[in-house]
Amino acid sequence: MHLVRSTFSKILPLSLLLIFSCGPEEQKCELDEEILSSDLTVQITRLEDDFFSAKTPEDFFYLMEKYPEFTADYLQPELYLSQDSLVADLVRVHGDSVMVELYQAVKTELDDLSALENDLENAFKYIQHYYPEFQVPQVYTFVSGFNSDFLITDEMIVIGLDYFLPPSHPFQPDLPRYMADRYDMPYLVPMLVTALSSRFNEVELSDQTLLAEMIYYGKAYHFTKSILPCTSESLIIGYTDEEVAEIYSNEEYIWAHFVENELLYDTNPFEIQKYLGEAPSTDAISTKAPGRLGRWLGWNIVDDYRASTEVSLQELMAEKDAESIFRLSGYRPRGLE
Repeated sequence: MHLVRSTFSKILPLSLLLIFSCGPEEQKCELDEEILSSDLTVQITRLEDDFFSAKTPEDFFYLMEKYPEFTADYLQPELYLSQDSLVADLVRVHGDSVMVELYQAVKTELDDLSALENDLENAFKYIQHYYPEFQVPQVYTFVSGFNSDFLITDEMIVIGLDYFLPPSHPFQPDLPRYMADRYDMPYLVPMLVTALSSRFNEVELSDQTLLAEMIYYGKAYHFTKSILPCTSESLIIGYTDEEVAEIYSNEEYIWAHFVENELLYDTNPFEIQKYLGEAPSTDAISTKAPGRLGRWLGWNIVDDYRASTEVSLQELMAEKDAESIFRLSGYRPRGLE
């Protein structure tokens, strides 16, 4: 069962960092009507309503029996001395005045989830088009008290809606601002699809190079773009539109940094973290460059590999050899083409 719990050495000249241009031109996009015509529906179950309506231990015991998968994987009763102690904790948490206020904020701000249901339904149809064996999970929402943004198993997805209150709302997750800004409704479905990509993203575990990690993330983002073809790059990778414009303008210089410092085959975890890990900026390149630049570069390499080889999405995701993907991509920064 798959289980996922989610959370420029050289300084570029200032004139280069201030260049704003579009990345590859966004093509006018329309979803494939044949894919969308498949017989698949998504109905979100609002578990927060049930749990905040419950008052007595008996109410909570009933809900735990009604939603056994949620109970087993989300509430994790094995962490408690007994079911009685779990229920006592649920009674306490869901009666807490701050938690009730948080729940009311979610009900006010995120009362209508019809657009989310539609977007998830379309995404699942696209996944099932490429992977007919994909079983559509039950989708639940919950108010976690900022303890869990997502829980994803083969059978279900639980979305912590409190994480997706508007960025201007007083209730916010305890995260750095550069990360918290991505917890907004437009990012929700891209986040989920990227997480789901791990089911199909084959890797060579013995390859511990920076390049292998870059290609892994590149395949994940390419998968997400294939499933959500009308979703912008910025929403998929979690950069602002301005950041996307800047890094495309400076792609040649970013790539030169990786080549000149012989980074691609580095296996030092500290060095890899500099270019792939969550951070407000990729300081090794510039304090003005967004974090996770190695992931973005890997995405460009994977895009070029797919275009050069014309492999299917399934063949791409099954390809474990990061070196082969890199070599066959013929990758060159856009300014050098």
